[in-house]
Amino acid sequence: MERLLLVLGLIALAIGLLWVGQGLGVIAWPASSFMINQLQWAGYGAALGAVGLILIWQSRR
Repeated sequence: MERLLLVLGLIALAIGLLWVGQGLGVIAWPASSFMINQLQWAGYGAALGAVGLILIWQSRR
């Protein structure tokens, strides 16, 4: 169970960071993404990243 939480947490954190980068316009990949320079996606990414960190923390307990 701990390994599953860790893997899910790492995936959620990575996707969340990607969304933050796209939402802030830092990451322009893929170029046709509708999420680039959309601040709401930076917020969604921050929330998903926080969930990922919580899952990682729970896997280490």
